[in-house]
Amino acid sequence: MDKKKRYSDYNTYLRNLFGQRVQKITVDAGLSCPNRDGVLSRAGCIYCNAKGSGSGLFAKGLSIKEQIESGKIGMIKKYKAKKFLAYFQSYSNTYTTCAHMKQLYDEALACEGMVGMAIGTRPDCVDAEKLDLIESYARDYLVWLEYGLQSVHDVTLKFINRGHTYKDFCDAVQLTRGRGINICTHVILGLPGEDKKMMLETAKILADSGINGVKIHLLYVIKGTALDKLWQKGGYTPMEQKEYVETVCDFLELLPDQIIIQRITGDPHSDELRAPMWAGRYRETFNMIQHTLEQRDSFQGMKYNP
Repeated sequence: MDKKKRYSDYNTYLRNLFGQRVQKITVDAGLSCPNRDGVLSRAGCIYCNAKGSGSGLFAKGLSIKEQIESGKIGMIKKYKAKKFLAYFQSYSNTYTTCAHMKQLYDEALACEGMVGMAIGTRPDCVDAEKLDLIESYARDYLVWLEYGLQSVHDVTLKFINRGHTYKDFCDAVQLTRGRGINICTHVILGLPGEDKKMMLETAKILADSGINGVKIHLLYVIKGTALDKLWQKGGYTPMEQKEYVETVCDFLELLPDQIIIQRITGDPHSDELRAPMWAGRYRETFNMIQHTLEQRDSFQGMKYNP
């Protein structure tokens, strides 16, 4: 754990692993999602817009290799980085055939300087065959499989139209463990109907779930989403900045320090953000979390009780 940051941050983890800075390069594979294509729904999750958290680069005709080589330019210039991870972010990146997955992953890892990949997906979009394929890459590369969960509460998952249950997540984690694949879980704080007790219950349950990493997001309102409509009607009130900061610190205290914290707040595009407007001030929120941990003399795992 980084004693200065008071939690086990991702950059330090990568530096310790590779002896130098490693940068993620976001990749859009042009895949879809069962919550978008009609298998489960066509509406998607209430907070998700048409881009599915993606860059839209695939739709612009850029191949995986072209996206990576383009992304490397800025990383090399800004950070002097020489090692990279491909981050398959948009939509669900195991929601296709194994043959197509292999083609995508092979193209990404063939690029110079690649030391691994992170694959964003849903817990209902994996099976043993797909995990066998991903496991084969984990023998030679650093591989993170990122499951979007958001909350352990099924009542919340139903309300946000997530399309899967907490049990689906547990089943996916059980199927993934023991393969050399690192498991990261995405959670969202401030979901409709959830109070602080429910949010911290998610932390307590994830603490002993066997996962390796967590991404903590703030629920913010993006233009054109179902959440946007709900917010405009007065049916949703976003978290205040101080409330979010305090909740993140409480959340971290409940997680064992071997869980890597890959993200500590969201970072929305300014042209898409509706509310809360403070969500666009990423650095300010990040610094407030650090300051609050220091004020409390608090750290990740302080209240972890296995």
